[in-house]
Amino acid sequence: MFSDQNFFQYSLLSLYLITPPTIISLLFHTAPYGKHHRPGWGPTIPPPLAWFLMESPTIWLTFLIFPHGNNYHKFRAQILIFPFLLHYLHRTIIYPLRLLINTHSRKTNIDSPSVRKSAAGFPVSVALMAFGFNLLNGYLQSRWVSQYADLDGDEWFWWRFAGGLVIFLSGMYANLWSDNMLMGLKREGGGYKIPKGGLFELVSCPNYFGEILEWLGWALMTCSWAGFAFFVYTCANLVPRAGANHKWYLDKFGEDYPKNRKAVIPFVY
Repeated sequence: MFSDQNFFQYSLLSLYLITPPTIISLLFHTAPYGKHHRPGWGPTIPPPLAWFLMESPTIWLTFLIFPHGNNYHKFRAQILIFPFLLHYLHRTIIYPLRLLINTHSRKTNIDSPSVRKSAAGFPVSVALMAFGFNLLNGYLQSRWVSQYADLDGDEWFWWRFAGGLVIFLSGMYANLWSDNMLMGLKREGGGYKIPKGGLFELVSCPNYFGEILEWLGWALMTCSWAGFAFFVYTCANLVPRAGANHKWYLDKFGEDYPKNRKAVIPFVY
């Protein structure tokens, strides 16, 4: 018999099941946008619009689902969902606006082939896949917090929340700082450059490392199979992409690229 709990459990199982195909596919096929843009993926739309549309389910779906849970009025549920919403309010609204502003600020350099490639459209097919993932994950995270989390009987809630929040905010800072550095390099024009300073001295993709830290912190805060599934999927999605970015930097800059710099996990990978 169908029930809300059955739907939640099957959705959670689906997130675990799509994780292995995701990492396998990304090991052999780099996501075709940004510096890896290539034809053959169908029509494209402007990147700011793509980011807004594909990330938006995490916001509107959360606000639709959250009020219908038993935990809706509990302070612990409201403060627990806040970091999730904070990240996605940035990804859905602020980040696309910054992309849009950054794109207009470098129109004068569009004759550069590398700039044209970085400013190329975002494949609709990729945006649709991301939209589907965010529908699934947005439902799982918001429904778990609002309905299935045992918040009243959790004596360790505040300890876990505090520890997880420190990790989450550290990751978010690294993510935002790295994005800001990369946007600054693009505004300068003249094509791609080697990012330097801060975490860029350790890894090629500190923005991905920061996001991995964010969802590690979220998994700790929620202490749930849903939160852990999101963290595992984030690794499956970002680690292979970081490897592809690292290889791209090595191929493009050769001997000039720092040899000790890892792809995404400092001192490890």
